[in-house]
Amino acid sequence: MASSRPEGQQAANRAASAPTGRRLTAESRERQIVEGAIAYFAEVGLDGHTRELARRLGIAQPLLFRYFPTKASLIERIYEEVYLKRWKLAWEETVRDASLPCLERFRRFEIDYQRTIDDYAWLRIFVSAGLKGFDLPSRYLGMVRERIFAPLLEDMRAESNLPSPQAQPLAADEFELLFGIHGALVYVGLRSRVYGMDGTADRDAVRAAMLDAALPGLLATHRRVVTRARSITPIGE
Repeated sequence: MASSRPEGQQAANRAASAPTGRRLTAESRERQIVEGAIAYFAEVGLDGHTRELARRLGIAQPLLFRYFPTKASLIERIYEEVYLKRWKLAWEETVRDASLPCLERFRRFEIDYQRTIDDYAWLRIFVSAGLKGFDLPSRYLGMVRERIFAPLLEDMRAESNLPSPQAQPLAADEFELLFGIHGALVYVGLRSRVYGMDGTADRDAVRAAMLDAALPGLLATHRRVVTRARSITPIGE
């Protein structure tokens, strides 16, 4: 069974190997700290200590705090580096592309999104953040919900001749349909990156096959969900 640890340890070693015996520019030192922090927290989780991080980097803890006064500020920088900088505006454009059927938009988004986040640090820090009560996952998934799934669900309704969200607000169960498929695709990467299970399969091909299985019935199921929600909460209430 393949282990997921060597990759993170190699990243930590690369960050720690930056010269510490000579003075670095402020920009280089900050980059060293950020890269080292990403590797360290990916390996041990967000409950890791800044003292140990500084030791691994070969610097004094006060020097680390000169750049990041609190652990929270360092974690916020990690969020920007690992998550926000990898967000692609092209995903938002894809799910709004009226020249494509909704299911094809969803497929194209998921294939590229999953390939982008299938990364040791991305997945492990995300899971650790959720377990330790940090708001990184909820903030990020809020972006997925509002920027990707909400416009896609609106157009799925239009494609199925269902009421618009203005006439009938999007229901939680509609989002759960998409998040359910989305989460199953993420799990393909989690098995290797987090659980250390054999990750030798072509994960792109596996996810494409999963979408082939899930998408054909999605519109019909979505219609039932919207119709059921409409009967429970009459329009206008």
